Amino acid sequence: METLLALVIGGLYGAGLYLMMRRSMVKLILGLVLLGHAANLLIFTVSRLTRGQSPIVPPDQTTLVAPFADPVPQALVLTAIVIGFGVQAFAIVLLKRAHQVIGTDDLDQMNTTDT
Repeated sequence: METLLALVIGGLYGAGLYLMMRRSMVKLILGLVLLGHAANLLIFTVSRLTRGQSPIVPPDQTTLVAPFADPVPQALVLTAIVIGFGVQAFAIVLLKRAHQVIGTDDLDQMNTTDT
């Protein structure tokens, strides 16, 4: 399972970097989205996939019994998803405003400040 996830992560990073090197600002935002998803999946995979119990101590015991899922990577990924959604929303609004002012999403044509 980890091998398949590693291939998916590599594909997401490759596609994200390819899209970020294009001239269109829309493709730049899509590339950022793919990189964010690849980073989240990488954190989730590195923390080892455990199919086990939830990390809750039963009432009749004092410690956790292995195997149990580690909640820290899941909390990190959940926080990263929320932050990534905020950044994507800001980038989309910025793209819309730039398109209204300049009339294009080509990054090469956005170099001048005369408009």
